[in-house]
Parts: sequence; C-alpha cells; structure tokens
Amino acid sequence: MTGQPPIVDLATWQQARDELLVREKAHTREGDAIAAARRRLPMVEFDGKVEVVGAGGPVPFLDLFQGRDELVVYKHMWWDGAPHQGQCEGCTHVPWHFGNAAYLNARGVSFAYLTAGAWEEVAPFVEFMGYTQPWYSVRGVEGPAGGDMGYLTSYLRDGDRVFLTYSTTGRGCERVNGSLALLDQTVRGRGEDWEDHPEGWPEAKPAGWFWRTDADGNSTWGETGRPTAQWTRPGATPEKTLGRQGHCH
Repeated sequence: MTGQPPIVDLATWQQARDELLVREKAHTREGDAIAAARRRLPMVEFDGKVEVVGAGGPVPFLDLFQGRDELVVYKHMWWDGAPHQGQCEGCTHVPWHFGNAAYLNARGVSFAYLTAGAWEEVAPFVEFMGYTQPWYSVRGVEGPAGGDMGYLTSYLRDGDRVFLTYSTTGRGCERVNGSLALLDQTVRGRGEDWEDHPEGWPEAKPAGWFWRTDADGNSTWGETGRPTAQWTRPGATPEKTLGRQGHCH
C-alpha cells in the first residue's frame, strides 16, 4: 500500500514521537504567550443599545450578554434568498461543532450566533439545523456589533458600556472546529492541497473539499450538494439547486 509511514518497532516510534513532542510543547507555550498578548489588546467602545433581531424580536445588543460580563459570537455568512442547502458550507461547519455553552457560561461568558441574513430567512434555517444556541440577525447593523461575517468575535461589558476586544481572521475560526484538530492528528491529515504531505500520499484536494457532499456522500461543490452536516437533519432530501451564485468557505 502506498501513502503510508514507514513501519518500525515501538522503541523507534517512541523516539520519533518524543522528538516531535519537544516541538509540540514549544508550540503550546507560544500559544499561551499569544493568548497573554491577546488579553492585553486595547478595546473599542460602541453603542450597546443598537438593536439586533432574534427569536423574541428586536433587542439591544447588550441583551446578548445575558447578564454576564463577556460574550463570544460567531458571525455566520448568509446568502439572501438561498434555500438551506445553499447557505455557506464553511459557516455551517463552525456552529455544527459547538452546540452547548455550559462551560463558557460557568466562566461568565455568553455565546451567540450573529448573521447578516434577514431574520425571517434565518429562523427556519436555525430550526432546520437544530441549533440550540441563540441566533440574531444584524442586518443593517454597522460597526463592531455587525461588520464582516465569518469570524469569531469577543466582547466585554462594563455595566451598560460594551466593548469589542478581539476578532479572528481567516483560519482563526478553526478554534472551535474540533474535527479539523482531530484530522490534523491523523496520518492522512485533512487531505487538502495546501498541506505538506509526504510523497506518495493520496492526491490532495482543495481546502474544505469534504464540507459539502451529495446524497451519496460524494464531495461536491455543485448544485446536488448540501453542507455535509445537513444530511443528518430530518427532512434533508436530494436537491438540484443551491439557489445562489458562487461558493464560500
């Protein structure tokens, strides 16, 4: 079989593993140092009374804190007018990995999803996906409460004052995508063409290739596909249109 590591005895494997562990520990320590620097970033104040729309109608952004001092949100991209299967596959990938904020809540942190989609479109999507965390539409909201979608963003509350403290970019959203972290521990990795694969490994594919599949489980970015997680939902059926132009991930 091609595309596999060399076979060695346990002692040889342990030596190689211990050598890699040195690098892993250095990576962890650097991550801790970066987190310390993140805690020292300045922050930006904005109007916490700006209204967003959720299941209970319009509410001030301040309500998203649920009385806690900190808030983390994921900003979910949205394709106006597209059916469930036409929504962003990358943004579907993120919330599917985070279904319960109990441990954040215990630490005094609330969690919510924001999206630029109109609430009347967003609500049935949230119900179909079975998401349990609160969702809000920030349609038309400018500044730190709205802004660009596709990122994890953190806020701090001081009484009725609200501050933007941090936001990810690019691959920063992988922080909550547990399946990616597990794939990085496997010998085949994610199977994506940006990765450094040993010679002879299976042919790599574009990033996110497994995030959208057809009814038979085949990877596809075409009109017969859904974000992969949707196939687990009751009532998910084969489709022939995404109801949109282009793709995002």
